[in-house]
This record gives sequence, C-alpha cells and structure tokens, in this order.
Amino acid sequence: MTKPSALQDIPIKNTIAGHYGRFVHGDKSTLAFWEITAGSVSPIHQHPHEQITYIAEGTFEMELDGRKYVLQQHDTLVIPPNTLHGGRAVVDCKIIDSFSPARDDYRF
Repeated sequence: MTKPSALQDIPIKNTIAGHYGRFVHGDKSTLAFWEITAGSVSPIHQHPHEQITYIAEGTFEMELDGRKYVLQQHDTLVIPPNTLHGGRAVVDCKIIDSFSPARDDYRF
C-alpha cells in the first residue's frame, strides 16, 4: 500500500522539448499530468501501451493513425496500443494521460 501524494509534490520531468510531466505509477498503469507549452510538438510515435488522453486546458492537435483531430478542453481520445500518434500544442495545454500497462520508461 502506498501513501497519498499531493500533485505539486511530485517532481516535474521534462521528457521532450516543451513537455513537462508528473507521473504516478501503479503496478499496472501510469497516470501522467502534462503541462505542454504552446507550439511544442510530440513527434509521431507508437508504444505498446493503451493511452487515454484528456484535455484539461487548452487546444491540442492530435494525429492518430493518419487522421487529425483538434482536441479542446474536456475532450478525450483513446489511443490503442501500437498505433502511430503525435501532435502539437496550439496554446499552452494541461493534459492528463492514462497508460496501461505502466510506463516503466517514465520511472526516472
């Protein structure tokens, strides 16, 4: 059993230019709280994790398997495992991503 953590007490990690995340890991999933600066790009990539994206603030242009979506505040998007995706923050964004299984590559 783990103890509760205040989000602001979780260290911020800069994963790629303009992407700052705080990560909460369980045995089988990861929850990521992102702050992404306007104009920052997440290059097209894929991973074996199912990802569910929630736009808490801002506008994010997402490309998923060759289709483009403009995600606004309170929009969600399910990204299946091994599916090409990436995007760009149109304005400063706050995004919450859930990943399953856990993102061990974000345990730094």
